[in-house]
Amino acid sequence: MRTHKNYKIFKALAALLLLAMTSTANAQKVSISNNLLYDATLTPNLRVGVRVAPHWSLGMTAGYHPWPTDDRTSRKFRHLLLSPSVRYWKDSVNVHHFFGANILYAHYNVAEIKFPFGLYKSVRDERREGDMVALGVFYGYSWPLGRHWNIEALAGVAVGYANYNRFECGHCGKKIGKEDGVFAMPQAAINIVYVLPGRPKKQKPVEPVVPVVIAPVVEETVEAVPVVPEPEPQPKPIEMLKSANPFIHDISEYQPYDRSVALRRNKEVLYVHFPVAQSTLQAGYGNNSQVMDRIIDVTRKMTADSTFMLSKIQIVGLASIEGPVAGNEKLATDRAMALQRYVQDQLQLPDSLFDTVGGGEAWADFRDQLQECADKESPEIAAELQQALDITDNVRDANLRESKLRHLNGGQTWQYIKANILSNQRNSGYVRIYYEDVEVTENKQ
Repeated sequence: MRTHKNYKIFKALAALLLLAMTSTANAQKVSISNNLLYDATLTPNLRVGVRVAPHWSLGMTAGYHPWPTDDRTSRKFRHLLLSPSVRYWKDSVNVHHFFGANILYAHYNVAEIKFPFGLYKSVRDERREGDMVALGVFYGYSWPLGRHWNIEALAGVAVGYANYNRFECGHCGKKIGKEDGVFAMPQAAINIVYVLPGRPKKQKPVEPVVPVVIAPVVEETVEAVPVVPEPEPQPKPIEMLKSANPFIHDISEYQPYDRSVALRRNKEVLYVHFPVAQSTLQAGYGNNSQVMDRIIDVTRKMTADSTFMLSKIQIVGLASIEGPVAGNEKLATDRAMALQRYVQDQLQLPDSLFDTVGGGEAWADFRDQLQECADKESPEIAAELQQALDITDNVRDANLRESKLRHLNGGQTWQYIKANILSNQRNSGYVRIYYEDVEVTENKQ
């Protein structure tokens, strides 16, 4: 196969991309895959992918078909294919839906090949040798099969440019012309994927140690019977985990989110906070780092224990009462989804495990804290806060309710509310994790 200037340029680009992928491989998730459809053409192929962001990955695909090496053979499908690609994953890298774009380069020597669906009919009667470059887009879906294995399917289309020489037949060297042009081609793949470092490993529960007591020797004609005390019951792993993490609950305790219920007094939840008007999850904001690490650590332990099953992760997003209702509804939903995406990026959990909702403006929590402030303040301030409580309870339209609160007592009451209440409302609501006892479930079945 001849060397082409475009081929040399593309080799340099491919080397640079592979170097960048290799430099990040130690810190990022790596996948190695093989296209089974491409294998059907007897073409060895491999793709290496690297996660570069929570929802983005880069990859390089290579395929090489050197046969037949004898130029006297008429039928040929000799080619080299290189294809760098970028993928956007809707959930997290190597999980479920993805969209992508790729560049394809191929140097080929093809003759007497019948492509499916009537494509490239002229190659059936003559030999073509040349190069092609194309830009493609595709959609795919990846199914996790275990700790390290996925299977994924994708389909798409590519448009490109080809420059090639034409020959009379597959084994003769008589050139009949040189052509170039624009073309379109389909893309398809069924890939078997190996993922490193893999998903959390299931751990076997530790069997309790049963003490054995050896009875002393007694000088009697009657043989003494050794007494073995009953072992003390060992607490289940989930009970030990719950004792240190009260936000873990049995699935029988699950209740959907109710906007009329104040969450701030619930000590059996975790809170993640956000800056004003933002939905980006920041580890360095407040005590978010410790809370985020705790969520991941506990969830990982629950997925690794076979005595119980992770059943549901409940996340409620909230916004303060400041600003238009419509904007705060979206802000609350985005905050909840930001936390869900963080957990999925760390642990590769499916969407079906999450009960993620936007709770909108936290009026129930606002009223609860307003009442608490009124109960402890001086009579003068308490009277003003009681007026705010009356507005909160009796004005049905949320936008009008906020406006009245802002103008109450010339804005003086609103300044108190901003300083003492609103700063605590910008959070992702609460996080509760539910489990199901495997032994109980099996007995029910």
